This record gives sequence, C-alpha cells and structure tokens, in this order.
Amino acid sequence: MGDLIINFSNWIWDTPMLVLLMGGGFILFVYSGFLPFRRLGHAIKLVQGKYDDQNMPGQISSRQALSAAIAATVGLGNISGVAIAINMGGPGAIFWMWMSAFVGMATKYFSCSLAIMFRGKDSNGEIQGGPMYVIEEGMGKKWKPLAVLFSVAGVLGLLSIFQANQLTTVIRSVLLEPNNLDYGESTKWMLGIGMMIIVAGVILGGIKRIALVASRLVPFMVGLYFVTVIIILIQYIGNVPEMLSLIITDAFTGESVLGGAVGAVIVIGARRAAFSNEAGIGTAPMVHGASKNNEPVREGMIAMLGPFIDTVVVCTLTALVILLTGVWESTENDGVRLTLSAFEMALPGFGKYLLMIAVLVFALSTMFTYSYYGHKCFNYLFGAKRADYYNYFYLVTIVAGAVVSLEVVVSFIDGMYAIMAIPTMISTIYLAPKVKAATKDYFNRMANKS
Repeated sequence: MGDLIINFSNWIWDTPMLVLLMGGGFILFVYSGFLPFRRLGHAIKLVQGKYDDQNMPGQISSRQALSAAIAATVGLGNISGVAIAINMGGPGAIFWMWMSAFVGMATKYFSCSLAIMFRGKDSNGEIQGGPMYVIEEGMGKKWKPLAVLFSVAGVLGLLSIFQANQLTTVIRSVLLEPNNLDYGESTKWMLGIGMMIIVAGVILGGIKRIALVASRLVPFMVGLYFVTVIIILIQYIGNVPEMLSLIITDAFTGESVLGGAVGAVIVIGARRAAFSNEAGIGTAPMVHGASKNNEPVREGMIAMLGPFIDTVVVCTLTALVILLTGVWESTENDGVRLTLSAFEMALPGFGKYLLMIAVLVFALSTMFTYSYYGHKCFNYLFGAKRADYYNYFYLVTIVAGAVVSLEVVVSFIDGMYAIMAIPTMISTIYLAPKVKAATKDYFNRMANKS
C-alpha cells in the first residue's frame, strides 16, 4: 500500500501536474494580458490598505488575508524545498521556480478573484469562500461532485504532519543533540505535544485569531530571514552576479543534473514551486474568500503578490545562500539540513540558531493556517455545527507527525494536493472570462475616478 501511494504521488507530480499547473497557469497569464507584470504597482498600493473598507462583508481585512495565505506558503518549502530543488535539479531548477511563480501569480489572480465573486454560505449562514463555493455558485449544482472531491482531498491533505516532522528534526539537531539532551522517541513525543498545545491556543480561536497572529508573525518572520540572508550575501557580494548567471545558464543546459536533462530540471523546479507557493492548489482562495472586500479584482491583485513574495523573493534568498557557500557541492546533506549547513558555514556559531528560529516561526505559522483550510473543507462537507471536531483531529495529527517516519504520509499528502489542484484549475479556467470582464470594468471605473 505504501509503495502504491509513493508511486501515485511521483506519477501525478510529474507530467500531469506540470501540464495542469504550468500549462494552465501560462494560459491564464497570457489571457490576462500579462496583468501580473502590468499591474504590480497597483497591487502594492492595495496591500498598503489604500482602499480598505471595514464595513464590507467578510471576516478579515485583505492584508490579513494575504498575511494568512503567505503564512501558509512561506514555510519549509522555502527552506528545505529550495535545498531539495538544488540537490535534485542543480541551480537551474531555481530559474524554473521563478517561471512557475510568474504564471502562478496569474493563477492566484484568477482563483482569488473568483473566491470573492462566487462566495457561498455555510449551514450557519456565514459567508465563506474557496474553490468548493466557486464551483457550486459559479458553475452550478451539477458540478458539485468536483466541489466534494476538492473538500475530501483538503480534509486529508491539509494536515501539518510534514511541518511537525521537520520542526522536530531541526530542534533536535540544533539544540538537543549537541547538548546531549536528546532522548530519542520520548523527545519526539514531548516536542509533538508542545507543538500541539501552542497550535491549539491559536486555532481554537477561529480565523480572526489565526489572521491576527499571522499578520503579526509573517512580517517578523520574513524580516528576520531577510536580514540574516542579507548579512550572508554581503560577505559573498562579489560572487552574487556569478551565481545569478549560473542559475540562468544551468536552467537551459542542465549541466548539474546527471546526463544534462533540461526536462528534468524544469519538472523539479515546477514541482518545488507548486509546493512552495501553492498557486493552483486552491488553498489561498479559501482565506482570501473570507476578506472584507466586495471588489473581486482587488482581492485577486492582493493575492497575486503571494507567489512573488514567496518564490521570487524568499526562495531566491535561500538559493543564493546555498549556492554562495558552496555546500550544495560539498555535502551529502539535503532538505533542511543542507540549508542549516549553509547558514552555519556563513555565520559560524550562531547561523544555525537564526535559521532554527526562522524554521520555528515558519512551521508554526503554516500549522495555524492549514488548520483553517481543513476546517473550511470539513465545514463544507459536514456543516458548521460539526466543523470544530476537525480541529481536535488536526491537533492529534501534529503529535503523530513529530513521532512517525514520514515517507508514505508525505507522499499521501502530496497526492491529496494534486487531487485538490484538479477541481481548482478546472473551475478557474472555466470561469476565467468572468474575471476578465470584471477586470476591464474595474480599471475603467478606476480611470473614471482619477
């Protein structure tokens, strides 16, 4: 059974997801008239709160929605995911992560605009957004099986077992093992229960508390990581242009990959970008659909900044540290341990501790927001009265994630992500003309005001 899950995950994340996410995203990018490039300045003004209105329907502000969505996406994908990409695909994989991010901006723009355009109501009459409501409200009841498919995959796939496992690994290898404080299995249990208590304190307060904590944590988390990386880049400043050049040339030669297979580099880059920024998976529309906004286009613009911040900014910073320190060529480590060795080489003595704090905040913020996503899917399937039961199930799986070995479970979660992407991308492409019409109307109104 385990091999079946791993094989399914590897198969679906190869050509099928590449065609669906990269191909579908590229179609949307061109169809939008390259809007992510043309309207980036307007999106930045929006996120600064220039057009916020607290009286709009919804539960949180657009800025909080972006913070919560980034809290879910800026995480271990940016630290261990980038290391895995370089390890498997060489520096060129980063270039294809950038390309995936640009088409992902268009995907996020369309899918999160639709999340406001086609909001539904749960069994308590509370306004909700997300691909399941977009499918039901925008495409009609006959498409409801797609909405159910998305929600079932979301309940099973949006557990934070991977985050719990990686956070346990980092705390043990940085803090406990060097000080002879690691006691094997019992340590894993203690760390797992500790994480569960911290996460429970936040998620049992609902989306408002999750968004409040995320909007405080995310700027701190990105800021700390940014400052640490800039200190490292200053040390190696003369080599930065050479490394950026290496990323671009290696993307088209594949020299760092066995046999120089450019196709393999593209697949690795696209796959890691999808895990990193989640464009097309359908998670961000759930939180953006809860924002106080009745302008779908505005919400879509704010949402499209997510892949840019996540992949173009944060992933590039991680990649440069790994490439500049040379650890990717001189060590057997991969994942989070490769990034740890890069930070330790560049900032001996305290680099690994700074990275550990970043990993701690990254992992916890992801855990907070994932619980909300799973809760929404459970709410859709079983009704608002039963939805809170999901939180208790979610909290127990955090302890399981810290304790168990994860290859099969991670492959299972990967497979569920892929299944979520199918209804999300079908509904986004099907309803894209509605967003295009709304975009034209919105910018005509903005031009008439000015």
